[in-house]
Amino acid sequence: MAADWEEETGLVSMPGGARVRGRRLADAASPADFALVLAEGPLPAWPHRRIRWPDFWVPLDRADALDALHEAHRRATAGERLEVACRGGVGRTGTALAALAILDGLPTGEAVAWVRDRYHPKAVETPWQRRWLRGVR
Repeated sequence: MAADWEEETGLVSMPGGARVRGRRLADAASPADFALVLAEGPLPAWPHRRIRWPDFWVPLDRADALDALHEAHRRATAGERLEVACRGGVGRTGTALAALAILDGLPTGEAVAWVRDRYHPKAVETPWQRRWLRGVR
């Protein structure tokens, strides 16, 4: 259960209370129940789903990305230990965490400030990542 992650770096509590870990793919991490992988690179040993998402950009397939985010949100709210990871652990990961917060009920206009306050001050690095969040539903 997510409660096992009390001391994990990158752990964020969603507006509804579910906990999600953001991280860099290359960093060692304790196992999760499911991971969204947002970059090329090492895959975790636990169940995961990769989204094709270029660095500093937005997902290449909007429908696939939204489907993956909805799946991740369902898993997190059901109590699974969910992680989101990309190469640097900031831009794509921060954008995905903001999207999960929107799916969890946070108003879209508050998502960037929310994730920067709770996860990383530079999360959601580009204007197009901010714009992409407007279409998360």
